[in-house]
Amino acid sequence: MSRRISIVGNSGSGKTALARRAAAALGVAHIELDAIYHQPGWRPLDTPEFRRRVDAATDSEGWVTDGNYTGFVGDLVWAGADTVVWLDLPRRTVMRQVVARTIRRVLRRELLWNGNREPWSNLYRWDPELNIMRWAWTQHDKVRARYAAAMADPSYAHIRFVRVRSHAEAEAWLASLAPSVVP
Repeated sequence: MSRRISIVGNSGSGKTALARRAAAALGVAHIELDAIYHQPGWRPLDTPEFRRRVDAATDSEGWVTDGNYTGFVGDLVWAGADTVVWLDLPRRTVMRQVVARTIRRVLRRELLWNGNREPWSNLYRWDPELNIMRWAWTQHDKVRARYAAAMADPSYAHIRFVRVRSHAEAEAWLASLAPSVVP
């Protein structure tokens, strides 16, 4: 049974929501990589400290991480992972989700990690580095290529990959985690 799971995919694909539910189903820790990386004022955590914190967080028998960060901590997470769940939803689905989430967070001034809130600029800036919706649009094909290549890479042969292409598939995978209960 999977006990160390990395959930990856494009921004807005639903990684965090799925990771929370999977961690609860398994009774293990949920590790949100964004919450570690984004410090107050959206300041990024320096790479050595980010790696140290992620290494410490994943030093247990069971966990579910969500987030990509392949260039920073992907090697640490995947070295311990037994399963990688890749949310490979259609671009239209991802965009619908990220736009709705961004608007909701901005208008409600939702508190995110370390005192950060979604900036208003995510509604109008064109630069993908400053607008999560543009980021999701521009990164969609790159994320797809990255994880398709990883699935075929022999250095990840120790990992079970689960490619999820719809919400129904995500629900089916989630249901597979919990042992069946007979009333």
